[in-house]
Amino acid sequence: MKPPLELADVFRSLGPEFLEREGKSLDAEQRRVFHDLTRCRTAALGGHVEQCARCGHRRIADNSCRNRHCPKCQAAACAEWMRAQAEDLLPVPYFHLVFTLPAQLGPLSLQNKRLVYGLLFRAAAETLLEIAADPRHLGARIGFLSVLHTWGQTLQHHPHLHCVVPGGGLSPDQGRWIACRRGFFLPVRVLSRLFRRKFIGYLQQAREEGQLTLVGQLGPLTEAGRFAGWLQELGRREWVVYAKPPFGGPEQVLKYLARYTHRVAISNRRLLALSAGRVTFSWKDYAGGKVRRTMTLAAEEFARRFLQHVLPRGLVRIRHYGLLANRFRDEKLELCRRLLREGDHPPAGNDRPRRDEPTRSEPSEPKLCPVCRQGEMIIVERLAAAGNGSPDLVGASVDQDSS
Repeated sequence: MKPPLELADVFRSLGPEFLEREGKSLDAEQRRVFHDLTRCRTAALGGHVEQCARCGHRRIADNSCRNRHCPKCQAAACAEWMRAQAEDLLPVPYFHLVFTLPAQLGPLSLQNKRLVYGLLFRAAAETLLEIAADPRHLGARIGFLSVLHTWGQTLQHHPHLHCVVPGGGLSPDQGRWIACRRGFFLPVRVLSRLFRRKFIGYLQQAREEGQLTLVGQLGPLTEAGRFAGWLQELGRREWVVYAKPPFGGPEQVLKYLARYTHRVAISNRRLLALSAGRVTFSWKDYAGGKVRRTMTLAAEEFARRFLQHVLPRGLVRIRHYGLLANRFRDEKLELCRRLLREGDHPPAGNDRPRRDEPTRSEPSEPKLCPVCRQGEMIIVERLAAAGNGSPDLVGASVDQDSS
């Protein structure tokens, strides 16, 4: 069922005048997202006619923009991605760790998205792999998936990584599976300190190589002494790395992934009202006991907050590391499963889900006729787009996350 209010409705209420008023404050990708979302599943993108192979029922369906920042399009992308992930899960407990950048890095992140988000992935991944391999902790080679989120509940800038990690890994000689302690993976204080040191070191290196953009309020940091002092202040702060309660097994991991991997800054179901140029939406106050609250913003401020979370074109926000790295994933996972079968490792939860078992986000009958509920809906005609958009924005963005 279509929600009563959608993000696209807010953008349409602002119209192209919003892009004109914002001027150079929005980059090309942010403008593309605004344009794509306003046209998604409208005649502007064309469409197709579907007909039931059994009863002949026909319906017109408008095409999707397929932009990875569109809340309507991500549900389908998530379902397709999830079917592949079900094959990679191991019958062990899984852990959820979150690596967060301090608020002081916010302005720098917004001016250097591709660089800073890349360093966030790199520093967090190296930290997990290094600490897990240390014999004083786990002493194993692990694998994990990392998902980038850049927002908080009120759409403020809040870059952080969600990492989903099997509770164990391969021994250095790859001859046995090393399981972590029950309910405990790695010490978060140790992870936090190494993560901070690595990220600051890479940031200093980027500055020395002239890779950082420092304009506006960050202009004073172009002076080497000030930048060094700023880094020292960052190094004195505690960086937040925390571990959530572990998952019980593969099925619970899939439910989590269905919620988090393809999430955008705000879903349509959180939008409550659009009236007199103001948007009201719900948010969860985690600091206040996870209480559900509402917030009302001017539509322009709401749009600005959303658009700051648009990622640079081509930046992959779902990445795999260690045993789950793409190059040797199948080989390493098969070795892990064999060692788990041979060793004394009781499975966590149910066995690995079968590929044909639908997850919560996966529609079991995506092409079923809504009238007879038996026939399959087949495309019988293509409909041309109703018109072209702005010359510099024509064409839907189709860059989906690869993993």
